[in-house]
Amino acid sequence: MSLEMYGLVLLVGLFVFICIGFPISFTLITLGVVFGYIGLGQKVFYLMTYSFFGTMVDTVLAAVALFTFMGCVLESAGLMERLFHAVQLISGRLRGSMYMATIFTATLFAAATGIVGASVTIIGLMAAPVMKKSGYDTGLSAGTICAGGTLGILIPPSVMLVVMGPVFQVSVARLYAAAILPGILLATIYVIYTMGRVMLNPALGPPLSDEDLNVPKSYVWREFFVGIIPVATLIFLALGSIISGLATPTEGASLGCLGAVVVTAANGRLTFKLVKESAYRTAETTSMVMILLAASTFMGAVFSSMGTPKLIADTLLSMNLPPWIFVVGILIVAFILGWPLEWVPIVVVIIPIFLPILNGIHTDMIWFGIILAVTLQSCWISPPVALSAYYLKAIMPEWELSEIYKGMMPFMALQAVAVALLFIFPKIVTWLPTVLFGG
Repeated sequence: MSLEMYGLVLLVGLFVFICIGFPISFTLITLGVVFGYIGLGQKVFYLMTYSFFGTMVDTVLAAVALFTFMGCVLESAGLMERLFHAVQLISGRLRGSMYMATIFTATLFAAATGIVGASVTIIGLMAAPVMKKSGYDTGLSAGTICAGGTLGILIPPSVMLVVMGPVFQVSVARLYAAAILPGILLATIYVIYTMGRVMLNPALGPPLSDEDLNVPKSYVWREFFVGIIPVATLIFLALGSIISGLATPTEGASLGCLGAVVVTAANGRLTFKLVKESAYRTAETTSMVMILLAASTFMGAVFSSMGTPKLIADTLLSMNLPPWIFVVGILIVAFILGWPLEWVPIVVVIIPIFLPILNGIHTDMIWFGIILAVTLQSCWISPPVALSAYYLKAIMPEWELSEIYKGMMPFMALQAVAVALLFIFPKIVTWLPTVLFGG
């Protein structure tokens, strides 16, 4: 059997073991060693050492740990609760105001944390009880919370975009710049949809009662500015320094960490217990990402050495199909795999298999990366798995899972509309990076 065929067996074995449920990182290492020994002999062990050390000393990836820590600390600052409450009071006389307040707060929180689970949980804790008390529709409320929370996977400082950079061999700063307009586009689509539903059926989002709105204006605006100014400043320091080129992603993430600690301390929430828990959660998340990155880099090197990626790419490209068919096909594969898998194995294991094809059709990897991010974001609100639904169910056990699923379905359709818009109008993605960094 030729080495190319062994590579195909390796690929099939990888999918089989993933579907069975074996730990992905150990599956990658084991298959890489076994098939690498067949193709390279003892050199495979030198390759493994080089791959692991090369990944672990990549300074860009330090931003994964730093942004995760920033998000964990900022969760406990209490600023989002104050901001949400203020926006709720400012727009309280408007029907459906809490849908708008939820999406606004979720967008800002996504730009401050970049972690989906944290966003859905915090937004759910803030909005769900108030929506239920005010008589808001359960399904639309659940869909708004889950969809708004998933913006954390796309809007900078998205941890996924930090990981995408080295994997796709593109600038993280360019990815961050490219994600801003699509993130705003999605948030705008959500607002238009929810407020449109309320206009058609006012019972879905009644205004707040006079009793709830009987609060001094000075208090409302103080809460608004206390909630928004520290977070906006933090975003400006962390993301602005990266996108403007004044700082690397790692340096910008360091500024974000420092800012998160200062903001939390100023709000009287900084404790040793908080720092300890945040550090533990950061270590847990970062170690998972880094071991997967190292293992996938090693397995990818073995796979490439067998010549299988070139064989697959040459075979598919010889069909002379339109380039968009390849891109759509890869996105569909990613979407389906996004149900049983998290984004990490898809970005670091599955997509690199198709990189020779994407390079062969001269795909703009910044554009593709953002479309992939929006596609994977859809998986968080797409049955049969839809992890966001379980985060919300844990917060609101009285809400039926079927109602949550039902409420998320229209937002999944809106995600598909967003993907189509980014596909048809790539300038939505590429315009800002071009303006900031040149062609």
